[in-house]
Amino acid sequence: MTIRQRDSTSQGRCAFEVELAEIEAQGLLRKTKLIDGAIGPRVSLDGRETVLLCTNDYLGLANHPSVKQAAREALEKYGAGAGASRLVSGTLPPHAKLEAALARFKGTEAALVFGSGYLANLGIVSALETQGDVIYSDELNHASIVDACRLSRATTKVFRHADTDALEAMLANDLAYGRRLIATDGIFSMDGDIAPLPKLAALAAEYDCCLMVDDAHATGVIGPGGKGTAAHFGLGGSIDIQMGTLSKALGSYGAFVAGSRDLVDFLVNRARSFIFTTALPPASAAAAFEALNIIEREPERSERLWQNASLLKDGLVSGGFDAGASETFIIPVIIGDARQCVRMAEALLEEGVFAQAIRPPSVPEGTSRLRVVPTSEHLPSDIGFAIEAFKRAGKRCGIV
Repeated sequence: MTIRQRDSTSQGRCAFEVELAEIEAQGLLRKTKLIDGAIGPRVSLDGRETVLLCTNDYLGLANHPSVKQAAREALEKYGAGAGASRLVSGTLPPHAKLEAALARFKGTEAALVFGSGYLANLGIVSALETQGDVIYSDELNHASIVDACRLSRATTKVFRHADTDALEAMLANDLAYGRRLIATDGIFSMDGDIAPLPKLAALAAEYDCCLMVDDAHATGVIGPGGKGTAAHFGLGGSIDIQMGTLSKALGSYGAFVAGSRDLVDFLVNRARSFIFTTALPPASAAAAFEALNIIEREPERSERLWQNASLLKDGLVSGGFDAGASETFIIPVIIGDARQCVRMAEALLEEGVFAQAIRPPSVPEGTSRLRVVPTSEHLPSDIGFAIEAFKRAGKRCGIV
């Protein structure tokens, strides 16, 4: 996708009408949608109740009474904001308590909380890698990893998605670099497949590389106790850097990295997105801590999520839809054309289902899709309603 250069003399330096018109013509114009009320399996959108199938609140914890109560108590005790960066005066008891709990949860020596997943990846990669180093990045990694690679100034080599043979060929020929880092998503956020971690870990060990896994979409929902993709494959101590977010299955906001004590101490001193930003609001940290407790004591939430995902995926595939290579609760309903994808999303809304159209640059050209995600809190009747709505909307749009 290319956008024509703007003639600043005719439009004005800060006018964007031409670019916006071109974006819209390509079916790529984005607009926010206002949800009235708390996130849940059903939400009010434009005054109408809809089944929500495009949230990352996988376990329904964003609106859980205990999570909200923990946030309220922290708000009353510590205030609305931390007031400073962590290295000035912004480190508060909820931060320390959460980091200790995350390290225990992930089975690592230490953990460090960041302001968001995007900030975490920028900070981790750019602190560890610099000029003279090399990063091997899966081609479908999240945009935050892509941007982190660019910011680091290290040489970045992109390998075909989940192609460990292609990666090994690169590793075998690259012996002149300094620190070497393999970076991958754990669960790929737009395709729902899982990284081949056992082979990646073996390659990292053989070729003396650090291995970093972005477990944003895996934390809390995959592996024993929801401990992530490393635990899913029984690789606990084999993953050098485990990143995760607090804003998806944990229902709060923020992110973390878990690893060795030395790794965390190094990031405290070198990760610019940690050093130069205000600390996470204490209420968010307290909410995430309570969500972590719920995940550990209520494994049935994750079980319901996977059951709902299986029910939904089976219904969509039997209805004639292409669900890609998903192995998880993230189900990409592949449409292809961006304009057609938007039409399908609009038709679904008319049927009472909210499933957002995902288009380039979030996904490659020609692979626009509806990223469909159930939660643990959807009832079987919600899933059945959504499947029938997809069938009707698909026929109206000529997709099935």
